[in-house]
Amino acid sequence: MAHGQVTDADVARLVERVHEAAQALIGGDLRTYTALMQHADDYTLLAPSGGEPRRGFDRSDEALDAMAEFFESGASEVQVFQSYASGDLAVLVAVERQHGVVGGLPDQDWSLRVTLVFRLDDSGWHLVHRHADPLVHEISHEQVGVLARGDMGDGQ
Repeated sequence: MAHGQVTDADVARLVERVHEAAQALIGGDLRTYTALMQHADDYTLLAPSGGEPRRGFDRSDEALDAMAEFFESGASEVQVFQSYASGDLAVLVAVERQHGVVGGLPDQDWSLRVTLVFRLDDSGWHLVHRHADPLVHEISHEQVGVLARGDMGDGQ
């Protein structure tokens, strides 16, 4: 079934690419990740660690090397819960079920809930927005309040 210009087959191929890119990222293979996941010039990120929205994706060797050091090793499987497509856009709502050695921490669950927005043009799919958070495991309303206030009890 076609959704404007984007077909279900197009979305299925995109999902497979997302799986491969997630595995490359958590494994620290940033060159493969950036080859698989083209970021649009107007890309925005709502990072899983919070903070203000970020614009753009730094493709410099220095930035990719730093990300490769941050994501040392791991494994990922992307579970897509819903996809939406219309015109030249596709949205994936998913959980990246993953574990890894990330940020110098020992191997642990690093699963994220993600919403990915892609735009299709003549050169292929481009990621225009990623929203990720670590709330795969439900937390209490009190814990949500602590996070919303930024009051982590560490004096910050």
